Amino acid sequence: MYGAYGHTGRFVVAQLRDRGFVPVLSGRDAEKLRAAAASAPVSASVSASASAPRLEVRPASVDDPASLDRALAGADAVINCAGPFATTAAPLIEAALRAGIPYVDVAAEIEANLDTFAHFADRARAAGAVIVPAMAFYGGLGDLLATAAMGDWTAADEATVAYGLSGWHPTPGTRTAGTVSRERRGGRRVRHTGGRLEYHDDRPTLLKWAFPEPMGTREVVGEFTMADVVTLPSHLAVPVVRTHMTTEAATDLAAPDTPAPTAADGAGRSDQTFVVDVVVRSGDTERRAVASGRDIYAVSAPLAVEAVHRILTGRTRTVGVASAGEIFDAPDFLRALSPHISLEPLQERTVS
Repeated sequence: MYGAYGHTGRFVVAQLRDRGFVPVLSGRDAEKLRAAAASAPVSASVSASASAPRLEVRPASVDDPASLDRALAGADAVINCAGPFATTAAPLIEAALRAGIPYVDVAAEIEANLDTFAHFADRARAAGAVIVPAMAFYGGLGDLLATAAMGDWTAADEATVAYGLSGWHPTPGTRTAGTVSRERRGGRRVRHTGGRLEYHDDRPTLLKWAFPEPMGTREVVGEFTMADVVTLPSHLAVPVVRTHMTTEAATDLAAPDTPAPTAADGAGRSDQTFVVDVVVRSGDTERRAVASGRDIYAVSAPLAVEAVHRILTGRTRTVGVASAGEIFDAPDFLRALSPHISLEPLQERTVS
């Protein structure tokens, strides 16, 4: 587990332990790693009389390949939760390839995910390696929902992922990653249209989106582009991919004084809730898949850990660099997340 002491990393460590894994904690700061190891919760499956294994700490830096090799020695897989991923993903993927183990990350950065597909697809495929980027709330969940909604369709005209967040209290890591992404694209916005990414300076537009009840119709920022514009088109024949964000969440993220998320329950989750509403359209037919839950950072943990579990138990459909919907059985994967998200039945309707 690289980035084990970060906000999302702590949720992933807890989920790994709850699933019976023994994570090795890694990251740049040895003191923070030791503190994370000391405070990591014991799995609910471990009885009070049993002794949980002590968590090993292996400090490593992405600019020191030898330290990464030591950190990954003997590991079965690596999960990267340390942003900005523009800095951390490539060195850790290189280390995973040297170690011959799978790599999974929770990157939401559009450019970092593009880099992973562009720079490692051929090498990973040739090596029979598994690399799954964006295995998180942004990128992974939307891709699984869109893939499930596509069903037996081999192509669609467009896909829309609408994020209904009650609010968005960003972590420091989210803010740093956002700054890196904006700098890389020169402050421009990005969209996926005509089968490719397009950078532009158009002003954001406000739309109305009819989320399922009880959220209902809400104002959203149109083309508030997230990692789904990388994950979906990587394997689905959909030339137009859009992502929208509720205005409240977009406003929270843009405000410099919005505080970081605070724990509201014993698991450390915030009280922020979400609905992810995915609609794919082919001609005059729409198919819809919807997931809802609590805390966008916490829910990334079961996504990443379920991915690792399926990779290690051979429940994958391909090798190389692959997004969630391509490498896993999307409907089955979503059902496995039932303790953490609620799914609505898939819907199909004819539109005029």
